[in-house]
Amino acid sequence: MTKPDSDMDGNAPDSCKLALLLIDVINDLEFSGGDALLTQALPAAERIADLKRRARTAGIPAVYVNDNFGRWRSDFRQTVAHCRNPAVRGHPLAERLEPAADDYFVLKPKHSGFQSTVLDMLLEHLGASRLILTGFRSDSCVLFTAADAHMRNWQVLVPADCTAARTTEEHRHALALLQHSLGIDIRPSTALDLNALLQD
Repeated sequence: MTKPDSDMDGNAPDSCKLALLLIDVINDLEFSGGDALLTQALPAAERIADLKRRARTAGIPAVYVNDNFGRWRSDFRQTVAHCRNPAVRGHPLAERLEPAADDYFVLKPKHSGFQSTVLDMLLEHLGASRLILTGFRSDSCVLFTAADAHMRNWQVLVPADCTAARTTEEHRHALALLQHSLGIDIRPSTALDLNALLQD
């Protein structure tokens, strides 16, 4: 977990009821099926970038929850730099969704952002009671993170237009599970009134 320098004295930042999670958006996609995922992810990345801009204006913290790609000496900044290389398949995503200096990040070893990470502690530090989950893939890491957040009693939203899978069929199936099995709000990001969500 990292946090802005202003928080390094251990004092909690201004409490915010809402946090925006960006799951595995910094990814080189250098694996089988990466091309298919990139095709589906690019439109979602544009929507995530727009939602992140709106969240920043509203004072909502952004938390990058990213795979460490099995490298236990991973450094997130190095991962960002690697993924921004034009020779890397996933560089269009990294260019659109590069973290700001004051964004938070958590590296995860498995699918869920909560499995063996400090995400619980960070969200408690931020005072978040409601989470907006975005990122890739809707049928894997987003789904598992949403399920774990739900079981931990966070109120969860997963905007349907801010996540993607390798195929539209996989994406639709994941959204159905989120909505019908977990009762998660999947309305598109364009329908989210962030200021209203902060007041609820």
